[in-house]
Amino acid sequence: MPGGRASCLANITAKSVISCVAAYEKVRTNMAGKNVAVQLANGRSMPLFGLGTWKSKPDEVRKAVIEALEAGYRHIDCASIYGNEEEVGAGLKEKFSDGTVKREDVFITTKLWNTVHHPEDVEAACKKSLENLGLGYVDLFLMHWPFAFQRGNDLFPKGPDGAVLDGDVDFVDTWKAMEDLVEKGLTRAIGVSNFNKSQLQRILDLPPKQKICNLQIEITPYLPGNDIREFCKANNIVLTAYSPLGSPDRPMQAGTDPILLQDPVINEIAKAKGRTPAQIATRYQIDRGIAVIPKSVTPSRIRENLQVLDFELTSDEVQRIGALERNFRYICFGASKHCKYYPF
Repeated sequence: MPGGRASCLANITAKSVISCVAAYEKVRTNMAGKNVAVQLANGRSMPLFGLGTWKSKPDEVRKAVIEALEAGYRHIDCASIYGNEEEVGAGLKEKFSDGTVKREDVFITTKLWNTVHHPEDVEAACKKSLENLGLGYVDLFLMHWPFAFQRGNDLFPKGPDGAVLDGDVDFVDTWKAMEDLVEKGLTRAIGVSNFNKSQLQRILDLPPKQKICNLQIEITPYLPGNDIREFCKANNIVLTAYSPLGSPDRPMQAGTDPILLQDPVINEIAKAKGRTPAQIATRYQIDRGIAVIPKSVTPSRIRENLQVLDFELTSDEVQRIGALERNFRYICFGASKHCKYYPF
């Protein structure tokens, strides 16, 4: 880790997040008083801590959303491909109806799937997600991947050889269609997920009518994304880390994959501070000004995951975690490596 970045991280506390990332974001506390939020490029705020819903079963995710909102979460991350938007919507509706939270107090993200990248499909896909969620708008709508799949009802269309069929749609054209969603009030902001720097630059070079407000990518201590973080900082794009805990329940695991939450350094720090390894890994990203959306459907873990703002990492601890970088990616989506715009 370069000395300048390490020095910056080493001096961060819960009260000084803004001093390190003020070049591209503004930190405040949300109405629940538990989440720190960043200011997006369009001036709207996004809580730095949210509930991820990938791999959450439909019969479990409604209860998880309810538990999270009651615990103080004000950011829920969804996607159409997760297959559980309706149940997420049911949980939201229950908490809106009983007065726990108001719609305007919860930041909700969802994503455009690869089979609907054709510009004429984008608006209908967004409206379908809104219908599933029971909402009139989302706060953030992301392009889930830069590559398209062949259009149709099959979410993972495959050819005779078993390879996913590339839709061959330029993500720039998809982005232009997404810009219209903001103008029509279907989403407050737009962004992208799983894009690399050159792909982000193509959109920035348009220049876009709507700002790229967010980039959601895999970020862990093993894959800290230092280069793209600097790029996003320079271009006023807020980062969100998905699978910040190494996605231990992810599909297609290899037996040799390192298990982040068993890392000796993280566990040693956790033990010394009386915290969990998950809290240490999460706190590290928040200290870097990166939003995190760990997934859980277990009530105790949902509440435990949120308890990351009442302790500090020392400069030595920050540097030790920073030294864990090994360029290891947990989520590769290898079945799409042949696609034209595969980002990795």
